[in-house]
Amino acid sequence: MYINNNSMSNNVANTLTSHYGNLAQSTQRLSTGLRVNSAADDAAGLAIRELMRSDVTALQQGIRNANDAISLIQTADGALGVIDEKLIRMKELAEQAATGTYDSTQRLMIESEYQQMASEITRIANATDFNGIHLLNGNLSGADHDGSGMTATGKMKIHFGSANDSAEDYYYIQIGTSTASALGVGNEADFNDSGVLAQTVSTQERAQMALVGLTNAIVSKDKIRAHLGAIQNRLENTITNLTTQSENLQAAESRISDVDVASEMTNFVRNQILTQSAVAMLSQANSMPQMAMRLIG
Repeated sequence: MYINNNSMSNNVANTLTSHYGNLAQSTQRLSTGLRVNSAADDAAGLAIRELMRSDVTALQQGIRNANDAISLIQTADGALGVIDEKLIRMKELAEQAATGTYDSTQRLMIESEYQQMASEITRIANATDFNGIHLLNGNLSGADHDGSGMTATGKMKIHFGSANDSAEDYYYIQIGTSTASALGVGNEADFNDSGVLAQTVSTQERAQMALVGLTNAIVSKDKIRAHLGAIQNRLENTITNLTTQSENLQAAESRISDVDVASEMTNFVRNQILTQSAVAMLSQANSMPQMAMRLIG
């Protein structure tokens, strides 16, 4: 029996320290819900988890980006729908002015409304914007995109992926100009693709020519709307895919990072019992030198 060193007590204290450390780790995991709380818990798992988390966050923002793009497209399409109504009214007026039962005074009245419709088309095209970005005035009609400056020019890039791959992470929205002059109607119109000048319905001949120009304008407008509709459908499919991808990444990250509560609770109870047992045994080991004092006494 020794009194200078109590090796039995030291061994039990070391065991208690180990059990207490395991109990503390189980408590931390159960309180946070995470199996990996620091790099020491699982260095490789932590690295993989953080990469997955960054991708999940980027994908969720990509979903919001795509939804914003759909809102932008719907804004443009709504304005084009109003322009469509104006073009239909203009064609009705041109048809009215093209017949011979009206005199020059009456045609001038028709011409006044006709030009007002054309001016309204231009106003709508110049005024339609989404978050300060003008949609129908030609700003997004460029074939090339340049995002190097503070304000991007050309067609709009919609970014939704977690990287910068042109085949996987983004595509472009290009919206044609929808002013009266671009559509080939009204006083500001130039010769359209068919070489027909659709500027006025003040004469019977020019009204007949305007009918052709208005048909071409309606076709041009419909091409823009059809393109926007196709892009919207594509964006909706992209959102579905991004949502599925984000969910699967979250599930994979959870399997790596989250604690199995049932298993960890079992470890917690085991470590709790071992800690309590070690505390009891440490008390007994600390009392052993007292037996030596009885021999001295």
